[in-house]
Amino acid sequence: MPGSASEDPHGSSPRSPQRPRSPQRPGARTGHDERYDVVVLGAGPAGLAGAVRAAELGLSVALLDSAAQPGGQFYRHPAPAARATRPEALHHDWPLFAGLRDRLAASDATLLFGHHVWTVTREAEDHWSVHALTGEDGQGQNPVVVRARTVLLATGSYERHLPFPGWTLPGVVGAGGAQAMLKSGLALPGRRVVVAGSGPLLLAVATSLTAAGAEVPELIEATGYLGYARHPGVLAAQPRKLAEAALHGTALLRHKVRLRTRHAVTEAHGMDRVTAVTVSRLDRDWRPVPGSGRRIACDALAVGHGLIPQIDLATGLGCTTRRTADGTHALTLGPLQETSLRGMWAAGETSGVGGARLAIAEGELAALAIAARLTGRRPAPVAHLRTLRRGRDRMRAFADVMAATHAPGPGWTRWLSDDTDVCRCEEVPAGRVREAVTEYGARDARTVKLLTRAGMGWCQGRMCGSAVACLAASSTPPPPSPSLSSSSSSDDASRPCPPQTIEPPDRRPLAAPVPLAALAALPESPESPHPDAADAPSPSRPSSNPTTPPHPTEGQPS
Repeated sequence: MPGSASEDPHGSSPRSPQRPRSPQRPGARTGHDERYDVVVLGAGPAGLAGAVRAAELGLSVALLDSAAQPGGQFYRHPAPAARATRPEALHHDWPLFAGLRDRLAASDATLLFGHHVWTVTREAEDHWSVHALTGEDGQGQNPVVVRARTVLLATGSYERHLPFPGWTLPGVVGAGGAQAMLKSGLALPGRRVVVAGSGPLLLAVATSLTAAGAEVPELIEATGYLGYARHPGVLAAQPRKLAEAALHGTALLRHKVRLRTRHAVTEAHGMDRVTAVTVSRLDRDWRPVPGSGRRIACDALAVGHGLIPQIDLATGLGCTTRRTADGTHALTLGPLQETSLRGMWAAGETSGVGGARLAIAEGELAALAIAARLTGRRPAPVAHLRTLRRGRDRMRAFADVMAATHAPGPGWTRWLSDDTDVCRCEEVPAGRVREAVTEYGARDARTVKLLTRAGMGWCQGRMCGSAVACLAASSTPPPPSPSLSSSSSSDDASRPCPPQTIEPPDRRPLAAPVPLAALAALPESPESPHPDAADAPSPSRPSSNPTTPPHPTEGQPS
């Protein structure tokens, strides 16, 4: 496989002192005094590539993930107890994952599955502590602290949900959630499933559902695909993506799935379960066209509007972020994947959603940079590094085009009636959010939260935060906007909400729910950054500043 240790003419750097390999089981306890060269958070494509490469370069590696097995969301597959005979049937690029999995099994990496990371602290420039809870959903077992000299963040992403009337009905699931049910549980959300939303994930979901025996009457895409055609050079550099799209298109034609672009599900109907959906045609700003609604009978709806990078752990430490073309926040990284906080690297969808192959390239590049920092030696030939970086840059350019093409338009809030719940946890309807804006002067999501409790529930705003921010902005008179340009996919009209809603991402001190007993069990040693670590952002420093460059990567391979 490209990038394996056997292809490095310079050989591996000297190994750190060997540690006994941890068994692959949930709940493995890590000693507080043990310190690894690198701790990798997330066992998806990026984390696997980073952990494997770092271990092959002689570094001591701890790999943590909340799941019970490697693969992440992209390569989610049934547990061994399910005895699936062909887990690869619902995946493409399965050999790529299988190769990483086999290399991981052959490595000396310590595998800590079933570990739910809730915060990361920094005692010094080369001393990090990762705090986790073990067990199913992090409940019922003891807290764990894993210490390391460096951190590689590969926590992936989660789905973006745009609410609409009826979206809380049983049978309405996330598009990624429907695929997860199928991949891990071999279960369908229903027999007749409408797939809707925006983004290339919908093609994969519809293909998987039809392959598993579900009827998908229509695939509803809120945008079009002309945005790709405006960037022929970027598209031509990704022939694999074109072939993948053709494969999905052929499968949908074979199963007679009708694709409708510039349409959206604007209402779900039913009492105890969804029985039908209303599909409306959208204008260029995603406003429903009056009189265009029609009903489609179904017993399930898989709906999603792209993915949001999961960066809570990094923003809690003050890492710099950037605004992506589809209106989310991603980490700002240096040329070799280092964040603005020295000693913490990131790979995969934390820096923007771009697919498994991009995540793998970034994970390997981060591992090479970490090895160079810790050993002072170049871990791979310069030609290999340049090839890796060029490939990453081409895939990242395509990811940026994809994000801009499928960015939600500002008019989607017109779908919402005043009694539509926006925050499911606290049952806050859209009307109460609008009231907070028009009657009480709220101008951002934080103020709306204080006035309505939207975002104060179990998910802490991860599901409703972007929707609340857009709704707050759309309830106020927008400033004069420039004329729409049909040749641009990144102007204000393509953003998910008006320009005044561009807020820094939330900084959550806890990235996951944690019981007070776990907090009480923390060691009494100070958990704040070392005073000599001048590059460590202070807690009061803004976490989002697109104009601030990432920390220079001195001492890393070029």
